[in-house]
Amino acid sequence: MDDSPALPSPEDMSHALLLALLMERGGSAVLPARALDVDAIGTPDGSFHAIRLEALPDDLLRVSVHPRPDEDGAGIRIQH
Repeated sequence: MDDSPALPSPEDMSHALLLALLMERGGSAVLPARALDVDAIGTPDGSFHAIRLEALPDDLLRVSVHPRPDEDGAGIRIQH
């Protein structure tokens, strides 16, 4: 039996992560405008960086930015 948590669809994951991060920080965050520059969120060809969710002890999750895998489309890969 698979005991992985129920995750949003790949299409909804970005929105769900944004909401989770904001709600954990009181509902809002202040960012410099440059935080949305192409170099900050992706690559010059228009691809966004990838997000990794990592399970930590004490029922915590780490959300981090990683280079996008060399594949097309959105997707969620669960690695154990």
